[in-house]
Amino acid sequence: MSPLDDARRAVAGITGREVADLRPLGGGDTSAAVRAVLDDGAVVFAKAAPADLPGAAEAEAASLSWLAEPGTVAVPEVRGQDGRWLVTEHVGSGSPSVAAAERLGRGLAELHAAGAEAFGTPPPGGPVDAWIGLAPMRNRTAEDWPAFYAEHRIEPYLRRAVDTGALPARDARPIERVRDELPALAGPAEPPARLHGDLWTGNVLWADDAAWLIDPAAHGGHRETDLAMLQLFGCPHLERVLAAYQEVRPLAPGWRDRVGLHQLFPLLVHTVLFGGGYAAQAVAAARSAL
Repeated sequence: MSPLDDARRAVAGITGREVADLRPLGGGDTSAAVRAVLDDGAVVFAKAAPADLPGAAEAEAASLSWLAEPGTVAVPEVRGQDGRWLVTEHVGSGSPSVAAAERLGRGLAELHAAGAEAFGTPPPGGPVDAWIGLAPMRNRTAEDWPAFYAEHRIEPYLRRAVDTGALPARDARPIERVRDELPALAGPAEPPARLHGDLWTGNVLWADDAAWLIDPAAHGGHRETDLAMLQLFGCPHLERVLAAYQEVRPLAPGWRDRVGLHQLFPLLVHTVLFGGGYAAQAVAAARSAL
């Protein structure tokens, strides 16, 4: 069976519809992502999780459904998953607009306010052992955010980065200090927010005059984490997103000073996955937090 035949079979099995047209995304006929038109005219997107990421399709489906539940942000509708393939509503392409950015900011504020049972809780039906990109991400709960962030978002990636040589041991000290001093660095206590969890600009699609959120690693966390990640690699109309967020649910004083603290997690993930200059960025973020 060819890769496209496999995709056609998966889409038909998950949706219960015949596939009228199927096109690979990303080039070639071996793409693990496809655009499919069903026999009822619906257009869907399907992608296959890598074989070495068990539970990834299940985790993403649960994350998307959990983020969609409050109805505050644009999220592709989940059509289903079979453990390997995930099928969702297809989102077209468009250009960023100020209006869409402001709606995104307001929607994120309301999404975060929808809350979670605890810091570290996975989406309902989602696995504890999930993924952020190609890196494992364990969703274990903790009594408060500093304990959760130290144990489950800093320590695992710091240790792996040092053990693999991606981060020289001599450079780990500022990050270890942040881990140890988190209760004093975290700012005012807040309830657990419902996070996208991997909200960098590549996971925001601009279409139909809206900002659609894709590829989440959702969990209960601190709302400043989503916003810090959105600032990490830039985002169209970022200041309008942040201003609109503040209009709905103002952030605690000193939040700008804590951006580096919240960016430390994704930078450590990038250090583990890609090495290079991300280690130096992680160290700089840690120093900015101290």
